[in-house]
Amino acid sequence: MYFVCRWREDSPFSKRVVALPEATVLDWFRRGWEHDDPDAWIDSELGGNVYGLESIFEEVQGRNLPRPETVDELRELLNEHLWVEGDDEGTFIRLGEHALRVRTDDDEVDLAYYFVDDEAAAASPDRLAFILHDTWPLPASTAAPGAAFSHGVPVRTVRLAPPGPESVFSVRLCWASPDTYRNLDLAGATVFPGLTLPDLAAHLLGVDDPGAHRWPHDARLLRALVAPGENDAGPALERYARLPGYAPSPAGLDRVPAHDAVHREMLELRPEERPTESLIRLDAHIAQVARYIDSFFGFDQWFLFDTRWAAAHPDLARSLLRYAAHWDPYET
Repeated sequence: MYFVCRWREDSPFSKRVVALPEATVLDWFRRGWEHDDPDAWIDSELGGNVYGLESIFEEVQGRNLPRPETVDELRELLNEHLWVEGDDEGTFIRLGEHALRVRTDDDEVDLAYYFVDDEAAAASPDRLAFILHDTWPLPASTAAPGAAFSHGVPVRTVRLAPPGPESVFSVRLCWASPDTYRNLDLAGATVFPGLTLPDLAAHLLGVDDPGAHRWPHDARLLRALVAPGENDAGPALERYARLPGYAPSPAGLDRVPAHDAVHREMLELRPEERPTESLIRLDAHIAQVARYIDSFFGFDQWFLFDTRWAAAHPDLARSLLRYAAHWDPYET
Protein backbone atom coordinates (compact mmCIF):
# COMPACT_ATOMS: atom_id res chain seq x y z
CA MET A 1 0.00 0.00 0.00
CA TYR A 2 1.09 3.61 -0.58
CA PHE A 3 0.71 6.88 1.26
CA VAL A 4 1.06 10.13 -0.70
CA CYS A 5 1.08 13.68 0.70
CA ARG A 6 0.57 16.48 -1.85
CA TRP A 7 1.92 19.48 0.01
CA ARG A 8 4.94 21.76 0.47
CA GLU A 9 7.25 18.77 0.43
CA ASP A 10 11.00 18.98 0.03
CA SER A 11 10.91 17.09 -3.26
CA PRO A 12 10.88 18.14 -6.93
CA PHE A 13 7.28 16.93 -7.32
CA SER A 14 6.01 18.63 -4.12
CA LYS A 15 4.72 15.33 -2.82
CA ARG A 16 5.86 12.55 -0.53
CA VAL A 17 5.35 8.91 -1.48
CA VAL A 18 5.77 6.23 1.20
CA ALA A 19 5.33 2.46 0.86
CA LEU A 20 3.47 0.85 3.77
CA PRO A 21 3.38 -2.83 4.77
CA GLU A 22 -0.39 -3.08 5.20
CA ALA A 23 -2.59 -4.58 2.51
CA THR A 24 -5.52 -2.19 3.10
CA VAL A 25 -6.32 1.28 4.37
CA LEU A 26 -8.40 -0.26 7.16
CA ASP A 27 -5.44 -2.35 8.31
CA TRP A 28 -3.19 0.72 8.63
CA PHE A 29 -5.68 2.71 10.69
CA ARG A 30 -6.37 -0.28 12.91
CA ARG A 31 -2.64 -0.63 13.62
CA GLY A 32 -2.42 2.99 14.68
CA TRP A 33 -5.53 2.97 16.83
CA GLU A 34 -3.89 2.81 20.26
CA HIS A 35 -0.52 4.54 19.92
CA ASP A 36 0.21 6.84 22.85
CA ASP A 37 1.90 9.53 20.74
CA PRO A 38 0.01 9.94 17.43
CA ASP A 39 2.29 12.72 16.15
CA ALA A 40 5.45 10.70 16.66
CA TRP A 41 3.87 7.57 15.18
CA ILE A 42 2.69 9.40 12.05
CA ASP A 43 6.09 11.05 11.61
CA SER A 44 7.76 7.66 11.84
CA GLU A 45 5.26 5.83 9.64
CA LEU A 46 4.68 8.44 6.95
CA GLY A 47 8.03 10.22 6.74
CA GLY A 48 6.94 13.44 8.43
CA ASN A 49 3.96 15.48 9.52
CA VAL A 50 0.60 15.12 7.79
CA TYR A 51 -1.52 18.14 8.64
CA GLY A 52 -4.60 17.14 10.66
CA LEU A 53 -4.21 13.36 10.39
CA GLU A 54 -3.26 13.00 14.05
CA SER A 55 -6.70 14.29 15.04
CA ILE A 56 -8.46 10.95 14.51
CA PHE A 57 -5.97 9.17 16.77
CA GLU A 58 -6.18 11.89 19.42
CA GLU A 59 -9.95 11.42 19.42
CA VAL A 60 -9.42 7.67 19.89
CA GLN A 61 -7.61 8.43 23.15
CA GLY A 62 -9.92 11.20 24.31
CA ARG A 63 -13.20 9.43 23.54
CA ASN A 64 -12.14 5.77 23.78
CA LEU A 65 -13.39 5.19 20.23
CA PRO A 66 -13.84 1.55 19.17
CA ARG A 67 -11.38 0.09 16.69
CA PRO A 68 -13.14 -0.13 13.30
CA GLU A 69 -13.86 -3.61 11.98
CA THR A 70 -15.04 -2.62 8.49
CA VAL A 71 -14.44 0.08 5.89
CA ASP A 72 -17.93 1.43 6.61
CA GLU A 73 -17.12 1.80 10.30
CA LEU A 74 -13.81 3.52 9.49
CA ARG A 75 -15.59 5.89 7.10
CA GLU A 76 -18.09 6.87 9.80
CA LEU A 77 -15.31 7.47 12.32
CA LEU A 78 -13.25 9.55 9.89
CA ASN A 79 -16.24 11.66 8.88
CA GLU A 80 -16.99 12.33 12.52
CA HIS A 81 -13.52 12.78 14.01
CA LEU A 82 -10.87 13.52 11.34
CA TRP A 83 -10.05 17.23 11.27
CA VAL A 84 -10.12 18.87 7.85
CA GLU A 85 -10.33 22.59 7.08
CA GLY A 86 -12.80 24.21 4.73
CA ASP A 87 -15.08 21.19 4.33
CA ASP A 88 -18.47 22.88 4.57
CA GLU A 89 -20.24 20.20 2.56
CA GLY A 90 -18.60 17.10 4.00
CA THR A 91 -16.94 16.12 0.72
CA PHE A 92 -13.25 16.34 1.59
CA ILE A 93 -12.99 12.88 3.17
CA ARG A 94 -13.53 10.18 0.55
CA LEU A 95 -13.00 6.57 1.55
CA GLY A 96 -13.68 3.66 -0.78
CA GLU A 97 -12.81 0.00 -0.46
CA HIS A 98 -9.26 0.52 -1.71
CA ALA A 99 -8.33 4.21 -1.35
CA LEU A 100 -8.74 7.15 1.02
CA ARG A 101 -8.52 10.69 -0.37
CA VAL A 102 -8.50 13.70 1.98
CA ARG A 103 -8.30 17.40 1.25
CA THR A 104 -7.60 20.16 3.78
CA ASP A 105 -5.40 23.26 4.13
CA ASP A 106 -2.71 24.43 6.52
CA ASP A 107 -3.76 28.12 6.46
CA GLU A 108 -1.04 28.78 3.88
CA VAL A 109 -1.78 26.36 1.04
CA ASP A 110 -4.22 23.59 0.22
CA LEU A 111 -3.04 20.04 0.65
CA ALA A 112 -4.30 16.56 -0.06
CA TYR A 113 -3.22 13.15 1.12
CA TYR A 114 -4.01 9.67 -0.10
CA PHE A 115 -3.83 6.06 1.04
CA VAL A 116 -3.90 3.75 -1.98
CA ASP A 117 -3.70 -0.02 -1.78
CA ASP A 118 -1.99 -2.19 -4.37
CA GLU A 119 -5.27 -3.31 -5.90
CA ALA A 120 -6.32 0.29 -6.55
CA ALA A 121 -2.91 1.16 -8.01
CA ALA A 122 -3.08 -1.80 -10.40
CA ALA A 123 -6.69 -1.14 -11.37
CA SER A 124 -6.38 2.58 -12.22
CA PRO A 125 -2.88 3.50 -13.42
CA ASP A 126 -4.38 6.17 -15.69
CA ARG A 127 -5.55 7.92 -12.51
CA LEU A 128 -2.77 7.09 -10.06
CA ALA A 129 0.50 6.61 -11.96
CA PHE A 130 1.71 10.19 -11.49
CA ILE A 131 0.50 10.39 -7.89
CA LEU A 132 2.57 7.32 -7.04
CA HIS A 133 5.62 8.36 -9.11
CA ASP A 134 8.39 9.85 -6.96
CA THR A 135 11.55 9.74 -9.09
CA TRP A 136 12.73 12.91 -10.87
CA PRO A 137 12.54 13.36 -13.80
CA LEU A 138 9.70 11.65 -15.66
CA PRO A 139 11.00 9.20 -18.28
CA ALA A 140 11.79 10.71 -21.68
CA SER A 141 11.29 7.84 -24.14
CA THR A 142 8.84 8.44 -26.99
CA ALA A 143 6.63 6.58 -29.40
CA ALA A 144 7.11 6.65 -33.17
CA PRO A 145 5.57 9.48 -35.22
CA GLY A 146 1.91 8.81 -35.87
CA ALA A 147 1.27 7.10 -32.51
CA ALA A 148 -2.16 7.93 -31.10
CA PHE A 149 -3.01 9.27 -27.65
CA SER A 150 -6.50 9.97 -26.29
CA HIS A 151 -6.41 11.79 -22.98
CA GLY A 152 -10.07 11.72 -21.87
CA VAL A 153 -9.48 14.52 -19.32
CA PRO A 154 -10.86 18.09 -19.30
CA VAL A 155 -8.30 20.46 -20.86
CA ARG A 156 -8.30 24.03 -22.17
CA THR A 157 -7.54 24.53 -25.85
CA VAL A 158 -5.35 27.19 -27.47
CA ARG A 159 -5.29 26.95 -31.27
CA LEU A 160 -2.03 28.02 -32.89
CA ALA A 161 -2.02 25.67 -35.89
CA PRO A 162 -4.45 23.86 -38.17
CA PRO A 163 -5.93 20.69 -36.64
CA GLY A 164 -3.71 17.66 -36.84
CA PRO A 165 -3.13 14.26 -35.22
CA GLU A 166 -0.60 15.51 -32.66
CA SER A 167 -0.83 17.98 -29.78
CA VAL A 168 1.31 19.63 -27.12
CA PHE A 169 0.12 19.66 -23.50
CA SER A 170 1.15 22.18 -20.86
CA VAL A 171 0.77 21.25 -17.18
CA ARG A 172 1.87 23.84 -14.64
CA LEU A 173 1.48 22.98 -10.95
CA CYS A 174 1.86 26.03 -8.73
CA TRP A 175 0.90 27.38 -5.32
CA ALA A 176 -1.18 30.34 -6.47
CA SER A 177 -2.67 29.56 -9.85
CA PRO A 178 -3.69 32.90 -11.41
CA ASP A 179 -6.75 31.19 -12.89
CA THR A 180 -8.15 30.20 -9.47
CA TYR A 181 -5.79 31.65 -6.82
CA ARG A 182 -5.61 28.19 -5.22
CA ASN A 183 -3.18 25.33 -5.62
CA LEU A 184 -5.60 22.38 -5.66
CA ASP A 185 -8.49 24.04 -7.51
CA LEU A 186 -6.46 24.12 -10.70
CA ALA A 187 -8.15 24.91 -13.98
CA GLY A 188 -6.63 21.98 -15.85
CA ALA A 189 -3.93 21.57 -18.47
CA THR A 190 -3.71 23.51 -21.71
CA VAL A 191 -3.52 21.74 -25.08
CA PHE A 192 -2.10 23.17 -28.31
CA PRO A 193 -3.55 20.91 -31.06
CA GLY A 194 -1.79 20.31 -34.34
CA LEU A 195 1.74 20.73 -32.94
CA THR A 196 4.67 18.77 -31.58
CA LEU A 197 6.86 20.21 -28.84
CA PRO A 198 9.68 21.29 -31.21
CA ASP A 199 7.11 23.41 -33.11
CA LEU A 200 5.56 25.18 -30.12
CA ALA A 201 7.87 28.18 -29.52
CA ALA A 202 7.75 29.44 -33.10
CA HIS A 203 3.97 29.19 -33.20
CA LEU A 204 3.64 31.07 -29.91
CA LEU A 205 5.71 33.92 -31.34
CA GLY A 206 3.68 33.95 -34.54
CA VAL A 207 0.42 34.76 -32.74
CA ASP A 208 -1.65 37.60 -34.20
CA ASP A 209 -4.90 36.71 -32.41
CA PRO A 210 -6.38 39.88 -30.85
CA GLY A 211 -8.15 37.66 -28.32
CA ALA A 212 -4.93 36.09 -27.07
CA HIS A 213 -5.09 38.11 -23.85
CA ARG A 214 -7.94 35.77 -22.89
CA TRP A 215 -5.79 32.65 -23.21
CA PRO A 216 -5.16 30.62 -20.05
CA HIS A 217 -2.56 32.35 -17.94
CA ASP A 218 0.04 29.61 -18.41
CA ALA A 219 -0.13 29.90 -22.20
CA ARG A 220 0.47 33.66 -21.98
CA LEU A 221 3.27 33.14 -19.47
CA LEU A 222 4.97 30.58 -21.69
CA ARG A 223 4.75 32.91 -24.69
CA ALA A 224 6.31 35.73 -22.67
CA LEU A 225 9.18 33.45 -21.67
CA VAL A 226 10.08 32.62 -25.30
CA ALA A 227 12.74 34.98 -26.67
CA PRO A 228 12.25 36.72 -30.03
CA GLY A 229 13.31 34.46 -32.87
CA GLU A 230 13.50 31.37 -30.65
CA ASN A 231 12.39 28.03 -32.08
CA ASP A 232 12.66 25.89 -28.96
CA ALA A 233 10.51 25.99 -25.82
CA GLY A 234 13.31 24.59 -23.67
CA PRO A 235 15.07 27.91 -23.01
CA ALA A 236 11.71 29.36 -21.93
CA LEU A 237 11.55 26.81 -19.12
CA GLU A 238 15.18 27.62 -18.26
CA ARG A 239 14.06 31.22 -17.78
CA TYR A 240 11.09 30.06 -15.71
CA ALA A 241 13.43 28.11 -13.42
CA ARG A 242 15.17 31.42 -12.55
CA LEU A 243 12.07 33.43 -11.68
CA PRO A 244 11.81 34.39 -8.01
CA GLY A 245 8.75 34.16 -5.81
CA TYR A 246 5.92 31.68 -5.48
CA ALA A 247 3.70 33.34 -8.13
CA PRO A 248 5.85 35.10 -10.76
CA SER A 249 3.66 36.91 -13.27
CA PRO A 250 4.55 40.19 -15.01
CA ALA A 251 1.73 42.68 -15.29
CA GLY A 252 2.19 42.89 -19.04
CA LEU A 253 0.82 39.41 -19.72
CA ASP A 254 -2.56 40.92 -20.58
CA ARG A 255 -0.89 42.88 -23.43
CA VAL A 256 -0.63 39.83 -25.70
CA PRO A 257 0.05 39.87 -28.63
CA ALA A 258 2.64 42.64 -27.96
CA HIS A 259 5.29 40.03 -27.24
CA ASP A 260 8.64 41.84 -27.08
CA ALA A 261 7.62 44.27 -24.35
CA VAL A 262 6.29 41.58 -22.01
CA HIS A 263 9.36 39.44 -22.69
CA ARG A 264 11.62 42.30 -21.59
CA GLU A 265 9.46 42.73 -18.49
CA MET A 266 9.85 39.03 -17.77
CA LEU A 267 13.63 39.25 -18.04
CA GLU A 268 13.64 42.11 -15.53
CA LEU A 269 12.08 39.75 -12.96
CA ARG A 270 14.81 37.18 -13.48
CA PRO A 271 18.06 36.94 -11.53
CA GLU A 272 21.15 36.14 -13.57
CA GLU A 273 21.43 32.64 -12.10
CA ARG A 274 18.69 30.19 -11.28
CA PRO A 275 18.67 28.59 -7.80
CA THR A 276 20.96 25.59 -7.67
CA GLU A 277 18.07 23.56 -6.25
CA SER A 278 15.94 24.03 -9.38
CA LEU A 279 15.89 21.03 -11.69
CA ILE A 280 15.32 21.04 -15.44
CA ARG A 281 15.28 18.29 -18.04
CA LEU A 282 14.83 19.08 -21.71
CA ASP A 283 14.15 16.32 -24.23
CA ALA A 284 12.73 16.41 -27.74
CA HIS A 285 9.15 15.61 -26.75
CA ILE A 286 8.99 16.40 -23.03
CA ALA A 287 10.41 19.40 -21.15
CA GLN A 288 10.10 19.51 -17.38
CA VAL A 289 11.20 21.88 -14.67
CA ALA A 290 10.97 21.83 -10.89
CA ARG A 291 11.47 25.48 -9.95
CA TYR A 292 12.81 26.01 -6.45
CA ILE A 293 11.00 28.84 -4.65
CA ASP A 294 12.32 28.85 -1.08
CA SER A 295 12.59 26.66 2.02
CA PHE A 296 8.92 27.20 2.87
CA PHE A 297 7.18 26.58 -0.45
CA GLY A 298 9.77 24.24 -1.89
CA PHE A 299 9.11 23.70 -5.61
CA ASP A 300 6.53 24.21 -8.30
CA GLN A 301 6.51 22.27 -11.57
CA TRP A 302 5.93 22.78 -15.27
CA PHE A 303 5.65 19.97 -17.82
CA LEU A 304 5.43 20.40 -21.58
CA PHE A 305 4.92 17.20 -23.53
CA ASP A 306 3.45 16.14 -26.83
CA THR A 307 1.53 13.20 -28.22
CA ARG A 308 4.70 11.25 -29.00
CA TRP A 309 5.71 11.25 -25.34
CA ALA A 310 2.15 10.69 -24.10
CA ALA A 311 1.64 7.71 -26.42
CA ALA A 312 4.75 6.07 -24.92
CA HIS A 313 3.59 6.78 -21.34
CA PRO A 314 -0.22 6.95 -21.53
CA ASP A 315 -0.87 6.23 -17.85
CA LEU A 316 1.62 8.84 -16.66
CA ALA A 317 0.26 11.37 -19.16
CA ARG A 318 -3.41 10.87 -18.29
CA SER A 319 -2.80 10.83 -14.55
CA LEU A 320 -0.69 14.02 -14.79
CA LEU A 321 -3.48 15.74 -16.73
CA ARG A 322 -5.94 14.64 -14.03
CA TYR A 323 -3.57 15.93 -11.34
CA ALA A 324 -3.92 19.39 -12.89
CA ALA A 325 -7.71 19.16 -13.11
CA HIS A 326 -8.87 18.00 -9.65
CA TRP A 327 -7.41 17.15 -6.26
CA ASP A 328 -9.19 13.78 -6.27
CA PRO A 329 -7.83 11.48 -9.01
CA TYR A 330 -11.16 9.63 -9.16
CA GLU A 331 -13.14 12.80 -9.88
CA THR A 332 -12.46 13.27 -13.60
